[in-house]
Amino acid sequence: MLPTTVRSSQRLLVALIAVAIGAWLLTPTAALLFGAQAVRGATVVDTVKPRVLAALPAMPAAWPSSHFELGLADAPGGAAALHASAAFGFRYQYLAGGVNTGSGWSTWNTNGQFASYYVADSAANQVTPVFPYYMLLQSNPATGSSESAKDLSNLANHTTMAAYYNDLRLFFARAAGATPVVLHLEPDLWGYIEQASGTSDDATTIAASVASSGDPSLTGLPNTAAGFAQAVVKLRDQLAPNVILAYHLSVWGTNTDISYSNSSDAAVDALAARAASFYHSLGAQFDLTFTDIADRDASFKEIVYGDGGASRWDDADFVRYARFVAGYVAGAGQRVVVWQIPLGNTKMRAQDNTWGHYQDNRVQWFLDDPGGTHLAMWRDAGVIALMFGGGADGTTCACDGQHDGTTNPPAIDGNTRSSIDADDDGGYFHEQAAAYYAAGSLALDPGTGGGGGGGGGGGGGGSTVASWTLSASVSPTSLTRNHDVRITARAKASAATRGKVSVDVWDPAGHLAFRKTYAARTLGTGATISVTPVFHVSSTRRLGVYTVKIRILSATDGRVVASKTSTHTFRVH
Repeated sequence: MLPTTVRSSQRLLVALIAVAIGAWLLTPTAALLFGAQAVRGATVVDTVKPRVLAALPAMPAAWPSSHFELGLADAPGGAAALHASAAFGFRYQYLAGGVNTGSGWSTWNTNGQFASYYVADSAANQVTPVFPYYMLLQSNPATGSSESAKDLSNLANHTTMAAYYNDLRLFFARAAGATPVVLHLEPDLWGYIEQASGTSDDATTIAASVASSGDPSLTGLPNTAAGFAQAVVKLRDQLAPNVILAYHLSVWGTNTDISYSNSSDAAVDALAARAASFYHSLGAQFDLTFTDIADRDASFKEIVYGDGGASRWDDADFVRYARFVAGYVAGAGQRVVVWQIPLGNTKMRAQDNTWGHYQDNRVQWFLDDPGGTHLAMWRDAGVIALMFGGGADGTTCACDGQHDGTTNPPAIDGNTRSSIDADDDGGYFHEQAAAYYAAGSLALDPGTGGGGGGGGGGGGGGSTVASWTLSASVSPTSLTRNHDVRITARAKASAATRGKVSVDVWDPAGHLAFRKTYAARTLGTGATISVTPVFHVSSTRRLGVYTVKIRILSATDGRVVASKTSTHTFRVH
């Protein structure tokens, strides 16, 4: 098993690269039963088969797709090319550099406009932006000899955290708007906090500067790691409700890393339960959870780090990790995005295990699977998206990161396919992603459970429980691009209650194209809310049939109380 510090130092290198890019950039841009336990190295792994499933928690209320999506690390200005290569749902870009160093993301363009440009570029090309916010470790003073010590010392430092909350405020100001934006908060930090809590898995036992930072909005919140989580949620709710807030699950936070261990099913279930317990100790409602399964190609770790092949996964490892995710999803009530998946493959001759061309098997396991059972298994465990990207310089890129053009060195280990293009992986990832979308992306189960994922039933935030009658109409029902559609949505409550009306428009590919959420209203018994949002069909919108969906959200916590997909649609031709 590799030490945690090896993995997290790789993340730091990615963040440092992001800082370097930003410095010169001036333009926008166990409810799941798997059968018998699998054994590593076995010739036949009999656990990749249909499972018995429990109800999944509801989808995050603001999640922009009803299908299993793919995403990719993507530099500023790259959204148009990304969209042209495949109908990707997401692209991501680190925000890094520290909150009080003079070189953080807010300095990459004037007054934090870097984030604004990235959001606008993404929205213009029908892809949702994701920002891994990796700021605490690189902030000053970062006292300590390890990354864990530096993170935790900064977390408890009043001056550092005052700057941190101001930096978050700027991000929320830049991300606020009508379109969804995902903020992936502090990868690794939560794992360090859980480790520091020992076997209690209790974030309330770890010090953090929250109310003590002097931020007037955070008065009364506890000065603990749990209070820190609550503070971030509170700032998001106040400043940018459109931002989808993601917690990060580090499997090694339990001090047992199933990425490198052949843990038994019972042990995996117990670790998943601990991870869920730690999440609940935060007392904060994130919208979903991100996790990672590796951050560099397996051959990179073997050749550069000398791990002896410990990072290589076979079927048993994929099944074991899916079991862990399923247990966490059931316990935490959170859907999961698997993020920063290595891009290497063992198919293309370009993958010759040299710098930037290292082999891995995760892309092909997920996407080059004719029966589609692998993606379906992870979807049924509660995963809603996969996001791919190299963990640091030297990892394989689905781009010409090495600037060496189309390469076809002698085949090794059976990687006999000639490169399709100049991408360092030989063009394999883009080929597989395009094929996935062309074949029709997997539909997601909307879920029926409640929990921390921004979904579930219930009344209007403590008011009288009401049933809702929802309807909508559209005008016109057929139009060309660069015209408006007027939507009339009505919501009638059966009892006195309070709630918010939200109107969604979903495009022909199942992506969220428009969302408008109205301020909370108090209704008497039998009263009706009527709203009339206008959706502009821009010149870049997809052709085909668009669908309207109405949702009623809790007035206090934003959970979905009722929803209906309208029979009224409109066609863009």
